[in-house]
Amino acid sequence: MAKRNILITGGAGFIGSHVVKLFVSKYPDYSIYNLDKLTYAGNLENLRDIEDKPNYKFIHGDICDNALLEENFKKYGFDSVIHLAAESHVDRSIHDPQQFVLTNVIGTLNLLRCAQNWWGNSPGENLFYHISTDEVYGSLGPSGLFSETTPYDPKSPYSASKASSDHFVRAYGNTFNLPILISNCSNNYGPFQFPEKLIPLTINNIIEKKPIPIYGKGENIRDWLYVADHANAIDLVFHKGAIGETYNIGADNEWTNLSLVELICQKMDAKLDRRAGESGGLIQFVTDRAGHDLRYAIDAAKIKTELNWQKSYSFEQGIDLTIDWYLSNHEWLDRVKSGEYRKYYQGMYKDLTQ
Repeated sequence: MAKRNILITGGAGFIGSHVVKLFVSKYPDYSIYNLDKLTYAGNLENLRDIEDKPNYKFIHGDICDNALLEENFKKYGFDSVIHLAAESHVDRSIHDPQQFVLTNVIGTLNLLRCAQNWWGNSPGENLFYHISTDEVYGSLGPSGLFSETTPYDPKSPYSASKASSDHFVRAYGNTFNLPILISNCSNNYGPFQFPEKLIPLTINNIIEKKPIPIYGKGENIRDWLYVADHANAIDLVFHKGAIGETYNIGADNEWTNLSLVELICQKMDAKLDRRAGESGGLIQFVTDRAGHDLRYAIDAAKIKTELNWQKSYSFEQGIDLTIDWYLSNHEWLDRVKSGEYRKYYQGMYKDLTQ
């Protein structure tokens, strides 16, 4: 297999760290460069098992820093970009929309400009692969699925910023002949997810016997995709996807928020030897989020048919693996909640800008 120099942005985050570990381990002839700003959700502890691999390098930096991007494109000769760096929490986007515009829109534009500058109008074997979300399509009613041709209708500042970044990626493909790919995924879950998201938040609060907040009546529906299945799909799209195309990645696994939390409560009671129904008593309904989309559901027929992708984990397997991971890694969870995880890179990387 030909050698590649791949820049992965946001590789210390939840999904990004799974992608980095997969590529570093599966493709020893590839050089993988992980560029991450290490915001609250970026955690280098997620990458401990590959940090000393000869084909891996961490670069501390911000995709909004043009000079840093130019310097590293020149220094390392990236031939491909897998772009995952993003602000991704809807609640935070409602509180601070501008930060989402800066990172998700301007940061993506900076990467596109840098790639186009270095690869020119005859990019050959280069590739700019942009990872996006199903939230750009808006909200579904009780029926229907998002396909790659569903019109965009973002409802939150987060989804609006991701929709804008998707449009810029396609524009660079059309205007500058930049070889681009986009994938839009459903909600991910699994090990190493920052405990502000629903599943790890529920697990953590059950462990600590704290209230489990659920928006509204818990009727909102999401399609849940195990993170390892998503990483494998990204691998497949990167290597076999048709330039200029979009691929939707979902698991055909719809749950209302309330049903999902109730299931986790049942499983946690059994795993923690608590009486049946104890954790369910922690559920508290709170005022619904502004502009809360009712339902997301992905039609993944295209990636299944054209690239022969299939998920490897049933939801039963995935949720058990996830719960067991958090129960077995309470120290990771404690460090994340306390902020101690941020000290890890200080000991591992003496000069983070190199």
